[in-house]
Amino acid sequence: MAAIYDHRPPRAIQPVHAVLLAATIPLFLGGLLSDVAYTRSYEIQWSNFSAWLIAGGMVFTGLALLWSLIDLIRADRRGRPFIYFLLLLATFVLGLVNSFVHARDAWGTMPDGVILSAIVTVLAILATWIGFSSLRPASLRAGEMK
Repeated sequence: MAAIYDHRPPRAIQPVHAVLLAATIPLFLGGLLSDVAYTRSYEIQWSNFSAWLIAGGMVFTGLALLWSLIDLIRADRRGRPFIYFLLLLATFVLGLVNSFVHARDAWGTMPDGVILSAIVTVLAILATWIGFSSLRPASLRAGEMK
């Protein structure tokens, strides 16, 4: 029985897409840590830091979501790219809700802000993990085809 090999070149993650995707984690994680610092100190500036970090995370998440939508439309299969898109979409929607929560008065952000920041951070980590595991660089995937 002969083995069937796919001789198409492996699909590589674009460097810009990788940067957009990887930038979401430190921004949302920083927002979560700022929320935790606010709950411990009640210094309003921590809430302001959190709001700005979440806004920055939303910019990168939105751009990565757009890129993943384009990749999803161009994809041959519907496995991991679809899950990756759904995770990014959930991160974006809950991040938007989190941004709205952080737009309130500093006292009004708690405890919703910390809970939403934790959920959005976990979703961003999962989306990045799935995104990088399904979109490997060509140099790593070339060995799989031999």
